[in-house]
Order: sequence, then structure tokens, then C-alpha cells
Amino acid sequence: MSMPSPAKQCLTPDRVLSVLQHHIGRDHGVGIGNLVFAATGEQPDLAAERYCRRLISELREGGTAICGTPRTGYYIAANAAELDECCQFLRKRAMTSLRVESRLRKIALPDLVKQLRFHD
Repeated sequence: MSMPSPAKQCLTPDRVLSVLQHHIGRDHGVGIGNLVFAATGEQPDLAAERYCRRLISELREGGTAICGTPRTGYYIAANAAELDECCQFLRKRAMTSLRVESRLRKIALPDLVKQLRFHD
């Protein structure tokens, strides 16, 4: 069993949020590698980057307005328009995944959506 990388060991939600506080607005986004480095002082590896994305998801689920796309990097929304843009991106990505699932299962998308169960 391999040891977690130094970068992954240092990552916490508070550290990620602390870095993102300096990246307010779409024009100030930070890529995942630079975010991990800024939060830990360690060179990021793929495991640390994945873990950082998981922490970002947890912070988002807690209500923190962390936005990001592959083009912009991660940032805190500066206004309602940026938050709306982020939500539209996330919804489009979710719909793409649902469309793929409906085709794999060979059922219509509306029928698949009716089968969804939402949990907290």
C-alpha cells in the first residue's frame, strides 16, 4: 500500500478555501495544480488533484459559491451572474451524463428522469 503524497496529506477544506479567497471572480480563476500547490506548498500529483476536487465538491455541497470550468479554473463567484453561469455549466454537464445514460440503457431521457430518486 502506497503512502499518500505530501500534497494530499496537507490538503484540508480550510486550506483550499483560504487559497480561493484570493481568487474572487471568473477572471481570477486558479487551475487545480496551482491551487494544490498554493494550499500545501507541495508539488501536486494526480491523487492530490483528485482529492482537492473532492474537497471542492464538499465545500460546494456546504453552500460555498465555488465556481469553475476547465477554461477558467476555480474561483469564488464575485456576483450572481457568475454563480448563474457556473450553475448552467454544471447543469449542462449533468444533462450530458443523463443523455449518455439514457442511450446506454436504450430508454428515453424523460423516462430515465422519472426514475431518478433524489437524496440528501
